[in-house]
Amino acid sequence: MNDHLHAPVDLTKNQSLVMGALTNSDGPLSAYTILDQLRDHGFRAPLQVYRALDKLVEFGLVHRLESLNAFVACRHPDCDGHETLAFMICETCSQVTELSDMVLANHLKGLAEKRGFALKKTTIELRGVCAMCKAA
Repeated sequence: MNDHLHAPVDLTKNQSLVMGALTNSDGPLSAYTILDQLRDHGFRAPLQVYRALDKLVEFGLVHRLESLNAFVACRHPDCDGHETLAFMICETCSQVTELSDMVLANHLKGLAEKRGFALKKTTIELRGVCAMCKAA
């Protein structure tokens, strides 16, 4: 089991700085945006950011949004125990809401099994307009 992922993790200085940038952000950030934000903290190359991001993703503290080529801090406690994660991405304000749904996860797993596919993890990205932007 992946119980260690959300246990307190000793982060390096670079990992802590990248995690802080993502945690304090109102939306997803690209590696280059993180690099720009952290230049005053000694970041000089994209590789520094990517190394930190890789570890943070491995620890389950950060998620990569494939469609945006960007990263968000995990806002869903214990999501490492879920095989299916979904992200609602507002195309107006860039807000990202993380959710998991066991009914959806079981349905997708069943569909995969019917086709002989051994599903390990699913990430779904829903694009649209959030309730706040829709109401505005």
